[in-house]
Amino acid sequence: MKIIAILGSPRAKSNSTALAKTILSATAEKGAEIQEFQLNKLNYKGCQACETCKTKLDRCVLKDDLTVVLDAIREADAVIFASPNYFGEVSGQFKTFFDRTYSFLDPDFSSRLQPGKTSVFIFSQGQPSLEIYADVYPRYEMWLSRYGFSKKHLLRMNGPRPADSAASRSDLIDQARKIAESLMA
Repeated sequence: MKIIAILGSPRAKSNSTALAKTILSATAEKGAEIQEFQLNKLNYKGCQACETCKTKLDRCVLKDDLTVVLDAIREADAVIFASPNYFGEVSGQFKTFFDRTYSFLDPDFSSRLQPGKTSVFIFSQGQPSLEIYADVYPRYEMWLSRYGFSKKHLLRMNGPRPADSAASRSDLIDQARKIAESLMA
């Protein structure tokens, strides 16, 4: 089992990162091959809307630090997508990355990825109410379904805001461990 994590927070010790790393650690203990990518440390551009991935190549034409990330997604059995909420949306780093996944689609919008992958979407927010920003995940879930992710998990963290508060939330740590068990089942 190969599991990768795309970490969208600019903070290395953010809540979304802590939850993703909880899942990675638990799956590594069970023998998974794990890899993580902290987007804020990478040098990459957003989608250029050049359509080369639809007309001449079966992948994104840009050659930057995101190339290895996109290739790792192709090879992974499961992908953890983790981001904090910034102004009612995923972080800019994450959105710029996700736009580049457009290259996973053929011109007819069928997926180029192997079907049957599993996704874990982690979204942390300072807002206490989980009803607020509940519209974010469905937008990404639609694309994950189109890409062929057949099993999808969602882990949302609501307030408080301290960047390191996830570790003290036993409810979230338990959810993360249950997701890890599911990935390794």
